[in-house]
Amino acid sequence: MFEQLTGRLEEIFRRLRGQGVLTPENIRETLREVRRALLEADVHYEVARGIVREVERRAVGEEVLRSLSPGQQVIRVVHEVLVETLGGKARPLEASGELPTRLLVVGLQGSGKTTFAAKLGQHLKERKQISLLAACDLARPAAVEQLESLGRSIGVKVHVDRASGDPVLVATAALKAAKESAADFLIVDTAGRLHVDADLMEQLRRVREAVAPHQTILVLDGMAGQEAVPVAAAFKEQMPIDGLALTKMDGDARGGAALSVRAATGIPIFFLGTGEKTSALEIFHPDRLASRILGMGDLLSLVEKVQASADLERARKMQERLERRQFTLEDFLEQLRQVKRMGPLEDLVRMIPGASKALVGGASLDERQIGKVEAILQSMTPRERERPETIDGSRRRRIAQGSGTVVQDVNRVLRDYQLMRRLLQQARKGKRRGMPRLGGF
Repeated sequence: MFEQLTGRLEEIFRRLRGQGVLTPENIRETLREVRRALLEADVHYEVARGIVREVERRAVGEEVLRSLSPGQQVIRVVHEVLVETLGGKARPLEASGELPTRLLVVGLQGSGKTTFAAKLGQHLKERKQISLLAACDLARPAAVEQLESLGRSIGVKVHVDRASGDPVLVATAALKAAKESAADFLIVDTAGRLHVDADLMEQLRRVREAVAPHQTILVLDGMAGQEAVPVAAAFKEQMPIDGLALTKMDGDARGGAALSVRAATGIPIFFLGTGEKTSALEIFHPDRLASRILGMGDLLSLVEKVQASADLERARKMQERLERRQFTLEDFLEQLRQVKRMGPLEDLVRMIPGASKALVGGASLDERQIGKVEAILQSMTPRERERPETIDGSRRRRIAQGSGTVVQDVNRVLRDYQLMRRLLQQARKGKRRGMPRLGGF
């Protein structure tokens, strides 16, 4: 997400920070480069022009030009303007005073609308909210089956009526079922089209009248760039849109949709879809996203990912084992799986301030290495994972053969495990002596 834009802006601002004195002229030259970077990221040209104009208005002033670090001050102004462009503050989904809170999910075909509906169901489930998914997309082949499958995978009920060919009747029956089951939320997945047309809008209007949604969420393809603006405008012209969800933000998208659509339409962004898994959904925080765009990281989102993926009971047992110095390869495997549950490794690293510079500069993190380590650990017997000292040469050859690796790979995993164990022991000693613990352990 925003890799290209982040790389360009970091290079532009690196040169800016290297200048001891700034003038209105070199600020304007820098902002021309910023404007080009925004356009290359597929930001709508009017939005890019507005961002640059506002930054220039604030930056070409005595407070910035006479400061001890004018370059940093300009970056601060850019951050402020980006936050305002993205909406200023987060708009988390709120329940209504009436049960169930009814959410209508709309969008074009191929935008990831059905998957988003399921992600939203899991998002609410993680917050101890009961939701019912209504399969009202009767136009796209297999859309109902897709939502059913996703619902089963996350443990959220899906209302389905294959006998009816009218989405209005399905939505009405789903609302009745949600009330009878005392669901907190009803999420209605609707049909999409390849483009906005009269038939689509008429069907959506009838579904809206049937369920009277508290909020309507428009799902947009994050890879569409500035093309998302006319789509959002067309939907907004036909019906009230309360919020947006941008999907596919983990792909090769240049990120222009997020910056363009909020500024151009005034519709707040509620969510970002950051992957194919149903857990890959983030609440949209303008300040955090602006920090990511500028390569400043996003530690708050990283902490939330850790908390969301953590199993408190397992964490307690792990702490007890560490107290007894019993960190084994079984624990090593569990820690590896927990990291995988948090999402793509590169996305996590980019949330660490300064870490994105290495990735933008050409370095990469090979997710396959994690899979290789996991395969090696799974090829061991439970006894071997509990007692690594029993793994001799013949066992290492068997483990390598079973995991599709070579003995050198097995040796490397065992060395990494021993290093982590020593670090944990040092951290425990430091804690007993009143020293600060090593970060992450």
